[in-house]
Amino acid sequence: MNDLEKLRHSSAHVMAEAVLDLFPEAKLGIGPPIEEGFYYDFDLPRPLTPDDLAAIEERMRAHIAANEPFECEVFPTREAALDHFKDQPYKQELIRDLPEGEPISLYRNGPFVDLCRGEHVPATGAIPAFKLLSVAGAYWRGDEGRPMLQRIYGTAWPSQAELDAYLHQLEEARKRDHRKLGRELGLFYFNEEIGPGIPLFTPKGEQLRHLMEGYVRDTQSRHGYQHVWTGHLVKESLYRKSGHYENYADVMFPPMVDEEVSYRLKPMNCPSHMTLYNEMGVHSYRDLPLRYAEFATLYRYEISGTLSGLTRVRAVTQDDCHIFCTEEQIREEFSRCLRLVREVLGTYGLTDYRVQLSLPGGEGKYVRDDEKWSKAIAALRGALDADGVAYEAAEGEAAFYGPKADFMAKDALGREWQLSTIQVDFIQPARLGCEYVGEDGAAHTPVVIHRAVMGATERFLAVIIEHFAGAFPVWLAPVQAKLIPIADRHLPYMREVAAKLAGAGLRVEIDDSSNRMNQKIRAAQVQKIPYMLVAGDRDIEAGAVSVRLRTEEQLGAMTVDDFLALVLPIVETKSLDLREPRAPGDGRAAPHALARRRRVTGE
Repeated sequence: MNDLEKLRHSSAHVMAEAVLDLFPEAKLGIGPPIEEGFYYDFDLPRPLTPDDLAAIEERMRAHIAANEPFECEVFPTREAALDHFKDQPYKQELIRDLPEGEPISLYRNGPFVDLCRGEHVPATGAIPAFKLLSVAGAYWRGDEGRPMLQRIYGTAWPSQAELDAYLHQLEEARKRDHRKLGRELGLFYFNEEIGPGIPLFTPKGEQLRHLMEGYVRDTQSRHGYQHVWTGHLVKESLYRKSGHYENYADVMFPPMVDEEVSYRLKPMNCPSHMTLYNEMGVHSYRDLPLRYAEFATLYRYEISGTLSGLTRVRAVTQDDCHIFCTEEQIREEFSRCLRLVREVLGTYGLTDYRVQLSLPGGEGKYVRDDEKWSKAIAALRGALDADGVAYEAAEGEAAFYGPKADFMAKDALGREWQLSTIQVDFIQPARLGCEYVGEDGAAHTPVVIHRAVMGATERFLAVIIEHFAGAFPVWLAPVQAKLIPIADRHLPYMREVAAKLAGAGLRVEIDDSSNRMNQKIRAAQVQKIPYMLVAGDRDIEAGAVSVRLRTEEQLGAMTVDDFLALVLPIVETKSLDLREPRAPGDGRAAPHALARRRRVTGE
């Protein structure tokens, strides 16, 4: 453990100590440090309230002020450990699951004793700044068939300033929460009549999906990908053959049986794409690489307690691709994937990312074939090195069939999201009988590169909602311009303007409500619509509209043609700016755009 993990692990113990002060009958689960804090699971006599968290914090401060040392002891026998925790059934279960002969240790701070391997800070007084954040339900050991415990989340930092900065970031994140903004902007909903984890997208939400997916479809077509479609149901026997059933069955929906044949809702595309490859005749080495892409809705039987807005759903749409190639083509195809990933993420302003090389290890489920794994890992490392991509290895994060290069991108708040992935697979194509005729006239097994740019439409949409705080770039905004007549007599003119803008390809709406102009402008700003075009008597006489930005900046009066000259290049180049198109290659505004804006606005 590093120093920050020790601090947070120690904070979890102090929190459990405080909970036992208030609930002596509490049964203790586990309390590890996590990426930005810690948690501890409890079986308690009643649900916790916000007042309880305040009381727990107060007791924690008392134990911290007492500066209780953290002291380690090792039990002489397993039986001694079981006897010590005779009133803690979850601890006893953990002890019984430990390998025979492994030392069993406890850590003591003040009157509190916990089953623990360590490590900790020297004493409770070394915890300078902490905060309890929330309570959630969590099944014991992640098994929905086991008891539901109460999980208290907290965070701890080396200084009060760092804690304050983190809490500020949390507050900003709450404002940007895609679940909150999704409802406020009318993009999507969840409904118990439909079921958890299955989003309902409104016309505006579907417009966003369509634009995002259409952009990736066009981009990957330009990079040489062909689009296919392979349905939603697959025989279970195919997943047994591919290895998914053995390694992935826990997240598959239960089977549907027809005349003793079991079918599954598709959780993955790869077996279907490999079957399609086999159906399309005998392949020669001259045919490779073949790149099959599909926007497919997949179905994952996620535990209800893990579902979270659009970031974890049961119906998920992947921008999936499978590249059938020779071993010699891996590096070239990886480079092609890398260029595509960089282009798409850059368009959204997601340029701050790192690459994680996800390798097998730990308790993960993997197809056992050491030779193929070694070849796949060597090939992926070689491709990363050849492109000069810096990466960090992470054991235990590989797919069950091969290693991955995962792109971990930071959003506007500095939070990290796993988005794009490129995976090398030597295992599934052999299991599913994929072949090509090599230059030597013999049959060979192709390598399959799995690739996704957005990863999942739903999750990527959640990320960009929060990244942009709902204020989407013009090209992506469901409504790009709101037309606001000052009075009813100005409506006919605004309808003419709307028709002209729509004819040029812009998505526009007219606010023909009875609200006053300022109320209409405010409503458009709340909806984060990029442009507001206001027209009254003077504008109509000049054949113009007064242009305002959602940032409250006013660009002044301009003709409809000048407005189109301003906006269409911004849309076409997918600029992140409301006033300037993106310059080719570097994402900045093109210099000619500034001159045009000055001409139009009189700056």
